[in-house]
Amino acid sequence: MKRRSFLQSVPVTIGGMTVTAHASSPLLAALNASLLDTDRVLVVIQLSGGNDGLNTVIPLDQYSALALPTIRERILIPEDKVLILSGTQDATGLHPAMTGMHELFEAGKMAIIQGVGYEKFNYSHFRATDIMMTGADSTEFLYSGWLGRYLAYEFPNYPVGFPNQDMPDPLGIRVGGNVVLGLQNQSVPMAISISNTNDPLNLTGSLFADPAPQNYLGKELSYIREVQRQTDKFGDSVKGAADKGTNLSQRYPIQNQPGYTLGQQLKIVAKLISGGIKTRIFWLSTGGYDTHSNQVADTDHSTGKHANLLKGLSDCVGAFMDDVKLLGAEDRVMGMVFSEFGRRIVSNASRGTDHGAAQPMFVFGSKVIGGTVMGNNPVIDPQSKVNSNLPMQYDYRSVYATILGDWFCVPEADLEDILLRNYQKLPILDPTNCIPTSVHDRNEKLGDNIVYAYPNPFVDRTRIKFEVFGGHALLQIINNEGSVIRVLHDGELPAGKYDIDCDLVQEPAGIYYVRLQNGPLQQVKNMMKVRG
Repeated sequence: MKRRSFLQSVPVTIGGMTVTAHASSPLLAALNASLLDTDRVLVVIQLSGGNDGLNTVIPLDQYSALALPTIRERILIPEDKVLILSGTQDATGLHPAMTGMHELFEAGKMAIIQGVGYEKFNYSHFRATDIMMTGADSTEFLYSGWLGRYLAYEFPNYPVGFPNQDMPDPLGIRVGGNVVLGLQNQSVPMAISISNTNDPLNLTGSLFADPAPQNYLGKELSYIREVQRQTDKFGDSVKGAADKGTNLSQRYPIQNQPGYTLGQQLKIVAKLISGGIKTRIFWLSTGGYDTHSNQVADTDHSTGKHANLLKGLSDCVGAFMDDVKLLGAEDRVMGMVFSEFGRRIVSNASRGTDHGAAQPMFVFGSKVIGGTVMGNNPVIDPQSKVNSNLPMQYDYRSVYATILGDWFCVPEADLEDILLRNYQKLPILDPTNCIPTSVHDRNEKLGDNIVYAYPNPFVDRTRIKFEVFGGHALLQIINNEGSVIRVLHDGELPAGKYDIDCDLVQEPAGIYYVRLQNGPLQQVKNMMKVRG
């Protein structure tokens, strides 16, 4: 049963809009308080501009292909400088500037999800950002963010009656910018925006002394006054938490060091958490990732613009996790790092990279199943062209579903209402945090040939042979540009082996990928269509 199903409500009109307020019942109030009680915090870090994943999480087993003059020779990180990730058989590493995040990975407090994307990538910064914030398909336009919908689910009557005794603090906080679409619900901000912890307002009774006119203008004035009152109260709570809180880590970047601004934002988050604020979600962003030119220094590819960006990010995340650990709040905090898209496989002539498709995402925290890399290193085709992209391995909304279900403990039945569809959950969080053991205690692992094309190469059509362990199975064909062009199966299948015809008569010759998803498991394989 949905949480909102428990809540008795009455209609109230504010600012010309009918909203719902909880009926005043001690029993319902106590029930509502218990339903909403959580001390878990999510910190979202957005890398604005489109991060180059292949120079961030480096597939060392593909290094010879990446090093070709026609692929990435102009920008590739020196192999001997890459920070090797334990448990990958020396096949995967991080950019050498990412020492802070490498330390977290090695300590079991960070996981990497490879090839995160969606069908038919959009390469516009604005549209791609909207997609990632809302949880939409590429052709779907939504006016609510995935976290905005989550907060509306937990606090269905917001903003009416807030702040209150049970929730005296902002539901979400955007640090260092306007409230993003990801934190809105049908154009209603479910968060406040701050750039520091000072109370921005000091409203006096004189502002509200005159009664509002009894007409439509009065209704609008009443709404504005209510928003101002609410903002002032939330400002008081932010300042109060900051006054009680502190920072203990000495690792944050100082002025003029890479990541200084992001570090100051994360210091605010740590201070507010230590000060007892009940805010669940903090959203931060850092820019500069649109690296079309001079991504690396000419003399040393491990330095330059992108290296400075990654160093700032990594140092700040490392400092923040050090801070919350020293503050005794480490087990309450998890973080997620994402960008609006990745970059192309082939670098351009300006020592840079152009807008691409799938990207690696990072999750971090002491409750994360850290030291793991979800998915496989992408296979780099030596014949890759300027428009070649990495194929999707995981739908980005699977990461969202995992965070909502396994961190914020949203019941399975309600996840689809928030994310609008059913998405697989990934084993990236500690099983003690609301993870259904029936999913994550499975011992089955995908073998090397759980899905493959035969014949391969082929001329116009081939057969896709695959095996599932039962349950929902999704079988897709992805082209060389990273877009899903065929869905061969999407539905329940009993455990067993299957064989499906794949007709690509109308498609040009080149590299394609077949992607199988079965519950939390997935595999992507290359296949090649040749001219007859």
